[in-house]
Amino acid sequence: MNYTLRQLKVFVAVATEGSFSLAGQRVGLSQSAVSHSIKALEAEIGVKLLDRTTREVQLTHAGQQLASKLSVQLEELNTTLLELRRYGGQRSGTVRLAASQTISARLMPACLAQARQRYPEVRLLLQDSVQQSVLQSVLNATVDFGIVIDPLNSDEFEIQPILNDPFLLLYRSDDPLSVPPVVCWEDLRDRELVLQDYASGSRALIDNIFREQKISPRVIQQVGHPVTLYPMAEAGIGISILPALALPLPSGSQLAVRRIYPEYHRTLMLIRRKNRSLSPAAEAIWQLVCEQADYLSSHRDFIPER
Repeated sequence: MNYTLRQLKVFVAVATEGSFSLAGQRVGLSQSAVSHSIKALEAEIGVKLLDRTTREVQLTHAGQQLASKLSVQLEELNTTLLELRRYGGQRSGTVRLAASQTISARLMPACLAQARQRYPEVRLLLQDSVQQSVLQSVLNATVDFGIVIDPLNSDEFEIQPILNDPFLLLYRSDDPLSVPPVVCWEDLRDRELVLQDYASGSRALIDNIFREQKISPRVIQQVGHPVTLYPMAEAGIGISILPALALPLPSGSQLAVRRIYPEYHRTLMLIRRKNRSLSPAAEAIWQLVCEQADYLSSHRDFIPER
């Protein structure tokens, strides 16, 4: 049957007020619009609902049956919709987020602090893990969403790029590479390197850079955690490539970082399962992470000029 919610509301208003004009004031329609709405509803259901005279409006037997049930059902519907509206504005509950180590160390502390201040009723839990674990957690729905490094070869996620993070050269401050005004990838051709292993989302990108630059790197050590690169480089075991988000350097170390040309970067992306909606609280945290990434992108004092 082709009737509208407005027609039902108009009918209930007429049944309650006993007048077309008073019903019109209640629902915000003219008297003629109320009359037209009632006639259209009667025509649709095929039964007379009201007896009209110049002095009064009376419900028919069918009208009484409809009015007695409809007023309750419309009130229940209105209550349900109000509850949904409150849920849509709700910013409470637990939100679980997964990110790799360098992302967690640099970006997430500010996000956690902002979330606590802005959404005190939201409990934000961070899972600090390698990229493959982050992907699996999002797929398994053990977290609401994650932050990973592009490229992501999967059509199972909805993604949103949030930050470009440049790769930098890590070396001892007394290394010959500290002398030239510009360092190029070609300058690394005969050098020994310490890099993160393939659990890191950055490693595949670094390998691609070397292939593009037609350089076969001499990787003598591979480590699991980015922080381990610092003592390796400081001990003179090898130089390294690390993302800018792995900064700052350890206080008092003999290490330095600088840009390498041409510049390459990794792209950080928010991911969630495709066709899976976030809760209002998780959606709020998603937007907060985007804001913090924008802020970090525009305040990059920790990246060296050269």
